[in-house]
Amino acid sequence: MHLMALGMFLFELGTLPFEELQHKMDWRHARAPRIGARDATQFVGPGDETVTLSGAVYTELSDGVVSLEDLRTMANAGEAWPLVAGSGRVYGNFVITAIEERQVYLMADGTPRRIDFGIDLLGVDDPAAITSTATTA
Repeated sequence: MHLMALGMFLFELGTLPFEELQHKMDWRHARAPRIGARDATQFVGPGDETVTLSGAVYTELSDGVVSLEDLRTMANAGEAWPLVAGSGRVYGNFVITAIEERQVYLMADGTPRRIDFGIDLLGVDDPAAITSTATTA
């Protein structure tokens, strides 16, 4: 059983079991000032959608260093990856915009016993959907 999948990367006990998921969506509204009243607004479409996964991994239980390196490789590719929860909820396509890593409780050789991490994802439109919409218009 896994918590979440980003492309083929599985967030689970053996890789990076995140402890917290933050999901934020916003919507854009154009504003025009008016005298003696609030600004007039017009809905212009969806804004950013972000997901932040954070947690701590203990190196005795899993190899978080390798897992974070796998995610860095995915981020370096610059591709969008489908994000799907273990429950089956499909969030959509996301790119990795940041990975934060903090190594603590170091052993004599510098190996961390615990790695705190944060992964920032940005929702992007499905390129196939944009292409099919453009060809039918």
